[in-house]
Parts: sequence; structure tokens; C-alpha cells
Amino acid sequence: MKSKRIKTFTATSVGLLFIAVFSSIGMGAVIITPLQIAGIFCKAMGVTTNIAFTESQEAVMMAIRLPRVLLAILVGAALSVSGAAMQGLFRNPLADPSLIGISSGASLAAVASIVLGLNSITTLTGIWGSYTLSIITFAGAFLTAIVVYRLSQSGGKTIIATMLLAGIAINALAAAGTGVFTYAANDAQLRSITFWMLGSLGAATWNNVLGILPFTLLPVIILPTMAKALNAFALGEANAAHLGTNTERVKKTVVLLTALSVGATVAVAGVISFIGLVVPHIIRLLLGPDNRYLLLIAPLLGAFLLVSADVLARTVFIPAELPIGIITSLIGAPVFLYIVIKELNDQKNI
Repeated sequence: MKSKRIKTFTATSVGLLFIAVFSSIGMGAVIITPLQIAGIFCKAMGVTTNIAFTESQEAVMMAIRLPRVLLAILVGAALSVSGAAMQGLFRNPLADPSLIGISSGASLAAVASIVLGLNSITTLTGIWGSYTLSIITFAGAFLTAIVVYRLSQSGGKTIIATMLLAGIAINALAAAGTGVFTYAANDAQLRSITFWMLGSLGAATWNNVLGILPFTLLPVIILPTMAKALNAFALGEANAAHLGTNTERVKKTVVLLTALSVGATVAVAGVISFIGLVVPHIIRLLLGPDNRYLLLIAPLLGAFLLVSADVLARTVFIPAELPIGIITSLIGAPVFLYIVIKELNDQKNI
């Protein structure tokens, strides 16, 4: 029965993602019907059809909307699977990459690059510009992860509670650094920082998509292979070690891949909240806590939610565009409050 429910939920997630993709490509100031979308795809593959569409529709779809949709899929999938892995590692449904400062470190690096002009390096031609910005933010995320990891080491072992406390301190320091750079920014830089901090996929290009592709695909591919080890972590770190799990390797891999995905997504989309927190919890409520299914389905549902949020961001106030971070916060904040209230009620019932 549970296997059937899992297959149904997976198929539903795939179907919803396809619907969201076609809706995102077709909706906006320039309307493109599903039939026209198919015709443009056929033309791009060298297949001749009798489907009528205008040059402007083809240009909008191929140069603007298709890379934007693909970027939303990559960002949503990477953030969701990273959040699910972090929750498994910390054995806490409230955990996400921001908990140990990874998101804050990436944000600080991005704001510093805007104010100091480091993002001018991205004038390197072609895809290398996108790679450069991804590397800058990944460096911030990775250095933060390394600092937190080192601070949590004791006797050759990683103490999860210490890691959480170190993450709180690093978050505060990164926020202070971001505030200093924001204070030093000029008006143009302030506008860039403000819009970037709220999150947006408006800068999506094919170069950006290709630029973050390796950084987001690695977590999506590798983290699900660690499902068995993360299931063992649910029994406690000591019990996981007794079951043969290399706990130190699991911790290092999860933190590294999370830093990789967060750094890349922050580089191209800014700060997008709650996707890594909400998606795993929805799946856990419907299918249970088994990471074998959670880590496989999370990228699908995360991609669907972010593509859908981007459709709303683009179409609610046409021709203006809402920052996508506002949409995800409006969806995620109530779910977060529900999780907190549920945790409190569960503790009272114990």
C-alpha cells in the first residue's frame, strides 16, 4: 500500500512539474499556447510543422522563458534536496542550510562582490562569467561551512549541538558583515543588493543555467545515494556508527554538497527562503521520514514549487515583477509556523 502511495505521489509530482513548466513558458505579457510551444521546440530540433507562431513568441520563449524555467528547476531541486539532507543529518525538521550559516556566508560573499566590484570579473565572456560568480558565492558558503565544521570538532568527532551553536554565531557575524557592506554601498549598489536579497530569477540566461548546472546536479545526484546512512542517523550518531555508517564522511559530504548548491543558487537567484525547509516536511507528512524516498522526490517537488512561485511572481502584477523570495516566504512562513506549533504540541504530549 505504501509503495503504491509513493509511486502515485512521485507520478503526481512529475505531472505537476510538467504543468508548471508549460504554464511558465506560456504565461506572461506574450502568450504562447501549448501547441505553439510544441511547434517552437520542433523548429529548434530541425523538425518542420504547420504550427503557426510569431518570431517574437519564438524569441521570448527561447531567449527568456525557457532558460528561466530551467534555472527555477535547478535552483528548486538543489535547495530542496539540500534541505532534506540537512534535516536528516541534524535529525531536526526545522533544519535547513541557513541553520549553520551556509546561506549567510554565501550572501555575504555576494554582497561583498557587488559593493567591491568583484562581480565585474563576470564580464569574462560566455559561460565563464557565470562560473566566476558561482565560485565567489560558493567560496563564501564553503568557508563558512569549514569554520563551523572546525569549531564543532572535539576529539576527532563532530558534535552536532556545537555545530548548531557555531552556526548561530556565524549567522550573526555574516549578517553584521552584510550590514557593513550595505552601509558602504552607493544608491545603485543598494538597489542591486535589495532586489538580490529578496530573490529573483529575472537575470536568467543560458550562461547562468550552464554556469550552475554542475554545482546543482552534483547534490541532486549524490545526496540521494546517502539515504541509507541518513536513515541510520535517525537512530542517533553513535548507533549509526555501530551500524557501520562512516559518520564523519557523511557529515563532510552533506555539508560540502549543501555549500556547493547554496553558493551556486545564491549567485544566480539571490536569497530564496523556505524551499529547503517546506518541501521535505510536506513529503515527510505524506510519505513518512524514509530518506530513500524523501531525497528522491524532494527535487521534483522543489522544482515544481519554485517554477509555480516564479509564474506568480511574473504574472500577478504584469508588467511589474515581484521578487520570488516574497512569494516563497508567503508560502513558507505559515508552514514553518505550523511545524513549530506541531513540535511544541508533540513535546507536550510526551
